[in-house]
Amino acid sequence: MSDYYSTLGVDRKTSADDIKKAYRQLALKYHPDRNKDNPAVEEKFKNLSEAYAVLSDEKKRREYDNYGQEGFNQRFSQEEVFRDFDFASTFQQFGGGFSGNNPFSGLEDYFSRRRGGGAGGNSFYTTRGGDLKQDLQISFEEAALGAKKIVAINRRGTREETSFRVPAGIENGKTIRLGGKGLPSPVPNGQPGDLMLRVQIQPHPVFKRDGYNIVMEKEISLFEALLGTSMSIPTLNGEIMMKIPAGTQSHSKLRLKNKGIPKKKANTFGDQLVQIIIKIPKELNEEQTNLVQQLKESGL
Repeated sequence: MSDYYSTLGVDRKTSADDIKKAYRQLALKYHPDRNKDNPAVEEKFKNLSEAYAVLSDEKKRREYDNYGQEGFNQRFSQEEVFRDFDFASTFQQFGGGFSGNNPFSGLEDYFSRRRGGGAGGNSFYTTRGGDLKQDLQISFEEAALGAKKIVAINRRGTREETSFRVPAGIENGKTIRLGGKGLPSPVPNGQPGDLMLRVQIQPHPVFKRDGYNIVMEKEISLFEALLGTSMSIPTLNGEIMMKIPAGTQSHSKLRLKNKGIPKKKANTFGDQLVQIIIKIPKELNEEQTNLVQQLKESGL
C-alpha cells in the first residue's frame, strides 16, 4: 500500500477536518456497492478506509509520522489499525445534509457483510488467521543502526522466508509485527494473521545502552590521566580519536556528541559516554617506588 497521505490525496500538513472531507469524497466514489462491475474497487476502498482509520486517529497519525509507512506497519497489525475505529459513527457523520437517499447509507451495511456479522463492530476484516510468534536474535549494532533481515517461517508445515527491516534504535524485548505473515485465515478470502518477532539483543563486549546513549569504559594509566593524552575509541561507526584532558579523574565520563542511538526524530542521536577508569599498578619495583616517593615529596 502506498503512503496513507497520498492514498487520500492530501499532504502531511492537512488538518483533521480536511482529511475527513477527502475520505468522504473518495469513499463515496469507490464504494464497492456502487462499483459492482469493477472488483478492483474493493481493494481501493479498503486502502482508503485503512488510511483514514490511521490519519483520523491523533495517536496513530503521530506514530505514522514518526516511523513512516514501513516502521508503522511493523508496529501495528491491520487489526490494530482498525481497532477503536467506529465505522457506524463515522458514516453517520458523513450522512448528514443529504436529501432523499443517503449515498453513505450502504457503507455500514457493507462493512457488516465484510465482518460476517451485525453492524456496529470495529473489525474491517473477515475472520483472521492466527498470529505466529518467535524470537529474533540481533546484534547490538543491528538494533542501534537498523538492519535488513531475513527470517524463516514455518506455516503449517511449509517453510518460508521473508525479508524485513529492523527499525534503527529498537529496544530489547520490543515486538516487530510483519502483517499478513502469520497463519492463513480459516475462511476463504480471510485475512491472514501476523508474524510477531520478539527482539532479543545480544550483549556487546564493549557497549551498553542507557536510553539513547551508549556507555563504555576505557582504562588509562595514572600518568595518562595526569598529563592528558589522545586515544582511539570505538563507536558504532568505527574508531575515532578522543582527547583526554590532563587531570581527568577516575570514573568521570567524557561525552562524544551524536555518537549514540538514533532517536525517533530524523537525524538526531544520543551521545556516547566514555567512563574513564584509571589503572593503578598493584606492585612497584624498587626504582618505581623511589620515583613515586620523590613525586610525593615534591608536593604532587
